[in-house]
Formats: sequence, structure tokens, C-alpha cells
Amino acid sequence: MSQKTIRVTYYRSAIGYSQDQKDTIRALGFRRLNQTLEKPDNPSVRGMIYKVRHLVRIEGEDES
Repeated sequence: MSQKTIRVTYYRSAIGYSQDQKDTIRALGFRRLNQTLEKPDNPSVRGMIYKVRHLVRIEGEDES
């Protein structure tokens, strides 16, 4: 059984935001702007994405 994944793009800088949001971006695995990663679609990753939803975009999925 293949695990579902979501594509996430880091598109807005975390400069000026709190340190915990910067740490969340790093914990997701982002290293530079406009980087796109495929992450497993599970509640822990969803929670991290929700915390920095103003800095990232979810691609190829209904965002509701």
C-alpha cells in the first residue's frame, strides 16, 4: 500500500516571524525559498504545515 504524499512549496521568507515558525520551516526540511518537497500526508505534517500556512503553498490538492 502506497502512502499518500503532499507537495509543499516554501514561497515566503520567515524573516520577521517568530522563532518557532522558523524552526517549523526547518523541521519540515526546507533550506531555501521556492523549494518544493514531498511530505507524507499524516496528522503531524499537516499540523506543521497549518502552523506556517502563510509561508508555504500546498500543490496539487484540494486545500479544504
